[in-house]
Amino acid sequence: MQPTIILSRRVAGLNRRALADFIVRACRFVRLRGTVTVMITSSREMRSLNLRFSGKSRTTDVLSFPAPASVNGFAGDIAISLEIAARNARGLGHSVVQEIRILVLHGILHLAGYDHESDGGEMANKERRLRAKLALPDGLIERTSVQVKNSRPKAARSRI
Repeated sequence: MQPTIILSRRVAGLNRRALADFIVRACRFVRLRGTVTVMITSSREMRSLNLRFSGKSRTTDVLSFPAPASVNGFAGDIAISLEIAARNARGLGHSVVQEIRILVLHGILHLAGYDHESDGGEMANKERRLRAKLALPDGLIERTSVQVKNSRPKAARSRI
């Protein structure tokens, strides 16, 4: 399985071969079969894709598009916003390449059928274990959980 990588513009420090190797390893760990396409694009394009396929008129960091079951040998597509990845990387103190890998892993898990919004923590646990194996920092699910916890009013937090 050789992944396809589409870059809308150059990403400093990103080596296509290293990213392809990472994608292959992540797919192997997840036991995802079939070819994966990863597109790293603009937030504007991500907003357009999100509106077209999800009906949501907002940008997002990563979208996954699983292939129909009838398509043999192809697992699906992953789209990543370079601007959001760069902003998150700066804010979290790691490289844009690391952030892209975090987003790719998250997308691969979605292609494999995991859904953190409805699986009672199964995807979060799997992603946590895989990030450790792949030497990645905190992923999307933990960040969202921390943001939700920290966004509650102080009075509400003190009652816990």
